[in-house]
Amino acid sequence: MALPSPTVENYLKAIFQAQLHLERRTGLVPMGQLAAALGVVPGTATTMVKTLADSGLAKYEPYAGVRLTPSGEKLAALVVRRHRLIELFLVKVMGMSWTEVHDEAELLEHAVSDRLIERIDEMLGRPEADPHGDPIPDAEGVLERRPFDTLLTCPLNAPVTVRRVTDQDPEFLHFVERRDLKPGETVEVIERDAAADSVRVRGRKERAITIGARAASKVLVQLATVATIVLAFAAAGFAQTVAPQPAAQPFQILDNSFFVEEAFNQERGIFQNIFGMRHEGGDWQLTFTQEWPAPAQRHQLSYTVAAESVGSKSGFGDVYLNYRFQALEEAGGHPAFSPRVSVIVPSGRQSTGAGEGGLQVNLPFSKQHGDVYFHWNGGFTWLPRGERVDLVSPTLAGSAIYRLRPMLNLMLESVLAFDADETSPGIVERTRAFTLSPGVRGGWNVAKDTQLVLGAALPITRVSGDASVGVFGYVSYELPFVK
Repeated sequence: MALPSPTVENYLKAIFQAQLHLERRTGLVPMGQLAAALGVVPGTATTMVKTLADSGLAKYEPYAGVRLTPSGEKLAALVVRRHRLIELFLVKVMGMSWTEVHDEAELLEHAVSDRLIERIDEMLGRPEADPHGDPIPDAEGVLERRPFDTLLTCPLNAPVTVRRVTDQDPEFLHFVERRDLKPGETVEVIERDAAADSVRVRGRKERAITIGARAASKVLVQLATVATIVLAFAAAGFAQTVAPQPAAQPFQILDNSFFVEEAFNQERGIFQNIFGMRHEGGDWQLTFTQEWPAPAQRHQLSYTVAAESVGSKSGFGDVYLNYRFQALEEAGGHPAFSPRVSVIVPSGRQSTGAGEGGLQVNLPFSKQHGDVYFHWNGGFTWLPRGERVDLVSPTLAGSAIYRLRPMLNLMLESVLAFDADETSPGIVERTRAFTLSPGVRGGWNVAKDTQLVLGAALPITRVSGDASVGVFGYVSYELPFVK
């Protein structure tokens, strides 16, 4: 079977998108509506629709309209999939504005291969929506349809999250952007005026704006969950400390902070080797971590081995076997989120504080604001001990990474740990340790997909009223394992 021509694909996509807005799922798309969407006269549209019907891709009823067959719907959905993945790629990787990618994607959607689209999908972490919030069909052409309210129909005085903007016109997208109504933003509709045909909305920083009813009907929203509201407040707090910068360029260094985990898994075909050395208060620790995509960015496997010295005792530390899931890609108003679970293999010496098996869980989030990246997370380490009392040690951490130069970052990290210890049989006490660590890191792109990062920090730790200052060194070497 010959591949569809760009003209055929454009007709299939136009009919498919028009069908999504029909009141009846089995309804027909009027020929006049189709001709207007494609910018052709009705006679031209009718001729092409008859060709689609002869090919088994559509059903045409004279003087009534047209509807795609199942095979036509699948082909159309795959065209939509290519278009929306290309839009997201142009925004997230190429750094283009969401207001300008629609026309570029219109051209590229007919030129890219299925193999390239699959690679883009994997690299972006199997995203569910494009930059405008439109859902992306899967590789089988299945499109998940979610019912959303608009700013005209959602409840008043209730937090709602913007999910989609249905008008792709650049002028309208600029209008939405200037009013903080991009997908991911959390807003409230505080008033609707039927006589003035307007809607009043309160958004970021309690800013109140008034927009027309027609514009409000193009902004699709969903009642905000508690987690979304918390993240919105956090983003608002960050925005107060960091000057907003339009069209922020992606960071060229996306390593972990030295002590605070980020929320970005390794890309397909790339693995990372991380070396760390810390010396503080007479004690030292060496660590090595290797991270692998499994097989793409959605899933990541890694391991960490250590050697350490505490007092006069030294030896190997425990081995950590780690799995991390890329649950959320960073987009719009929400951060990246990659929960991790680690199995602790008791390979270390108990005299250095190791030697007990267990489980560690961490929930890292990451969000860029202009030239600053924020990473924050919380988690715990659980050491089950059979007949003895189990030990659970919670941690909270956060870091801010400032881009001083494209490949030079200033860093400020903080970690609050509550280390549990059995001081006497059945009695568990927690020692609170707070670490504040200023640091710096620089990177070099040695070759394509190969990056070297060097860093240093001065961790300041306070435990039970006593403070100590240490030194930390960092080396990361990231390179491809497949050509």
